[in-house]
Amino acid sequence: MFKVIQRFVGPASLSLLTFKVYASSKKDSPHKDTVKVNELSLYSVPEDQSKYVEEPRTQLEESISHLRHYCEPYTSWCQEKYSQNKPKMQSLVQWGLDSYEYLQNAPPGFFPRLGVIGFAGVVGLVLARGSKIKKLVYPPGFMGFAASLYYPQHAIVFVQVSGEKLYDWGLRGYIVIEDLWKENFQKSGNVKNSPGNK
Repeated sequence: MFKVIQRFVGPASLSLLTFKVYASSKKDSPHKDTVKVNELSLYSVPEDQSKYVEEPRTQLEESISHLRHYCEPYTSWCQEKYSQNKPKMQSLVQWGLDSYEYLQNAPPGFFPRLGVIGFAGVVGLVLARGSKIKKLVYPPGFMGFAASLYYPQHAIVFVQVSGEKLYDWGLRGYIVIEDLWKENFQKSGNVKNSPGNK
């Protein structure tokens, strides 16, 4: 038998290790049947001998599972509310960024006007001492008056739109009151005039 000893140096991580490889000539080797790769025991898995066995759950895993099932409706509710409020919050953040950008590049005379309008609101709050209704009406009224002095075109548009909305609300209120009047007071009038009460 012809034997050859050869030294093999591995990659950089195995550079310090050496291996001996023994080889023989084909003439001296006995004739063997060739074996395919899929016939090797390394690649074949015995089907009947293996089965999956689930490990028993520990007390910690059981308590965490119970807590997750208990909290699941609340987390799904929070996710739903988050998905509903996310566009609103994004638009609010965008409005804040736009306002910040506007205030950084404000037109000349904007801040003095803003100061006068704010001061008018404070004066309205001071004059509205004593009554809650006055506190709700005076500050916005004074601020609106001061703003209309500086921005008359915007004030006219605001008054027109607000007037139309107030007219619509008043008309709706009138219709509701009229319906309630017809339902309650006309029925009681019919009861008085019914033949059983004469």
